[in-house]
Amino acid sequence: MLNKLHDPALGRKMVGRVRELAARAAERLGRPVLLMEVCGTHTMAVSRTGLRGVLAGLLELRSGPGCPVCVTAARDIEYMIALARIPGVTVATFGDMVRVPGGQSSLERERARGAGVSIIYSPADAVELARQNPDREVVFLGVGFETTAPLAALSISHAAELGLGNFSVYSVHKSVPPVLRALLELGDVRVDGFLLPGHVSAVTGSRAFAFIGEEFGIPAVVAGFTPVDILDAIHMLLEQVLAQNARTYNAYRWVVRDEGNPEAQQVMEKYFYPGDAYWRGFGLIPGSGLFLSDTFARFDAGRKFALKVPAVADPAGCRCGDLLRGIITPADCAMFGRRCTPAGPVGPCMVSSEGACAAYYHYGATC
Repeated sequence: MLNKLHDPALGRKMVGRVRELAARAAERLGRPVLLMEVCGTHTMAVSRTGLRGVLAGLLELRSGPGCPVCVTAARDIEYMIALARIPGVTVATFGDMVRVPGGQSSLERERARGAGVSIIYSPADAVELARQNPDREVVFLGVGFETTAPLAALSISHAAELGLGNFSVYSVHKSVPPVLRALLELGDVRVDGFLLPGHVSAVTGSRAFAFIGEEFGIPAVVAGFTPVDILDAIHMLLEQVLAQNARTYNAYRWVVRDEGNPEAQQVMEKYFYPGDAYWRGFGLIPGSGLFLSDTFARFDAGRKFALKVPAVADPAGCRCGDLLRGIITPADCAMFGRRCTPAGPVGPCMVSSEGACAAYYHYGATC
């Protein structure tokens, strides 16, 4: 099975079939079919393999709010920068977050000025950093969706076992189903189908996305990340568009179960509670944030430091928010490839390794 997922001959055959179905669907709709790849990993895979260009004219693949760095609100970026400025504090984060611009600074700039900012590769690294530096407060920046939240929870469990009083988490973890509901309720763009994130669905289960078809009448398919995976999911979506069907299907069954991962869900329920959270491009979305429960308040950096940060607007001219809502493509932003490049990013969609602007820039606007 795994060999077939990487079979170029099978991929070419599937492209032909997908183009055939897309042409029929486009004729029926009177326009190209518009599908949204929710996940930033899908965006990169689609761009890197050239699928977007191969299907152009018949089917448009539009990026959505599935890049965790990109959807982190400006106010949360400011809080992270403020944490890094506190004497005796080391902020531990993944590499992408370091370069995201804030209102006047970034974690990268603060580090250049002498702030304690450490790039790590897992939450466990942050715990180890706290263990090795008992004289410093170590704050792990918990950025991500359901995929990474259980790992952050386990880092707290490990820190508690070690008796570390100098470790905390600033959780801006978010949940994907609520943002898709918010996207559909906004109605800014007519999406004919959704490619759903395989990694997130492995935790939540495909049933968590059943509302897309049941309540909004739009087909959705949980997809893997190889070209054959993606083409298979697109094929399933196009079949639904032609049949005027609207259900959520799981095309990634060797990884994703309908009910998800009960163990990971239990870990999240133990350590987090759902609350209203700000998303870049969306504002406040009810029940979309994952915040540390009262039981683990001593590990909550938001309560531990309780900093006041000024309200800041998104960078002037940056259309990252519109991109995350699927209203535009990166090429529609006047800054793309001009004022905003990977070497000098204006917004997070050009910074993140899962950002649509970064994907379009590296692999071509039609990629």
